Order: sequence, then structure tokens, then C-alpha cells
Amino acid sequence: MTLKEVYDEHFRFVWRALRRLGVPDSDVSDVAQEVFLVVHRKLAEFEGRSKMTTWLFAICMNIARDWRRAGARREVPDGDKAADAKRDSSSDLAAEVERRQRLVLLEDILDQLGEEQRTVFALFELEGLSGLEIAELLDIPVGTVHSRLRLAREAFRKVTTRLQARGQIERAEGGAP
Repeated sequence: MTLKEVYDEHFRFVWRALRRLGVPDSDVSDVAQEVFLVVHRKLAEFEGRSKMTTWLFAICMNIARDWRRAGARREVPDGDKAADAKRDSSSDLAAEVERRQRLVLLEDILDQLGEEQRTVFALFELEGLSGLEIAELLDIPVGTVHSRLRLAREAFRKVTTRLQARGQIERAEGGAP
């Protein structure tokens, strides 16, 4: 498989993975570029013993972790804002705003989980990996995966309950507070 094929087939997955690992929209393009630079360097070493998405997620985890450690926060260039505005105006604006509000809400909830719980939750609930696949990817026992997933689900429920009590979830879903 060539880099172009990997990029074309898995770019959206990498983008989602980075967002779910806490990389904000303003930085995800740069961080995704770093992911594909690593892919370019290491693609010949990929032996296919795991799924391509599993391998890519591991790279995303490492790059996102390094990004967080570096504290890299950048402003979105004005040109990107203009491009985003143009895309928004050409689509159903109301549906796009609602979708973005829900994504922001999900990301806010995920931000309140610890890194280990967030990773397992995102892999299992959002990306659909099995407990065994997650255990192999993270090099942890399956029991640890299930424990982290249980704790993440409990934390997720607590946060959503708290947000519902404040009326923030209804606002994000377009309802009245």
C-alpha cells in the first residue's frame, strides 16, 4: 500500500481519532500532517499483523500525546477561517451548526475523562474496536480495557447528567434550556 492510498483511505479516520484524543480543530490539520509524516517514514515497516486503523491510531495517540506535552496551541490563520465560512455558506447552515454543537459537546465531555479512559472509550464506543483489539493496541490486559471502559462510561454518564441539569445538553441539541 502506498502513502497516497493510506492517506486517501484513512485521512478521515485520522482526523476523527485526533479530535477524539483532544486535539482542537485549530491544530488538527498540523497534527494530522505529523501523523502522515510518521506513516511515510514507517510504512515499509508495517507488516499487516494488525489492522491499518489500529496502527494509525497508535501513531495518532503518540503524536497527540506529544502535542499535549509540548503545549502547542496555535491561532487559526484567517485564510482557514474564510475557507470554513465559505464551506458553511454552501451547505445547510442550521444542520451544520447543530452537528458542530454536538461535536463540541462530545469533545467537552471527553475532555473531562482521564487520558487512559478517554482513549479506551473513544476506541470502543466511537471507533468500534473490540476489547481484544484495544488491549493489543495499548499493550494492556483485556481486563484493564474493560475496567477503564467501565470507569469511562460512569464518568461519561456523570458529566452528561451534570450538563443536563445545567441545561447545556438541551441547548447544544437545539432545545430550550
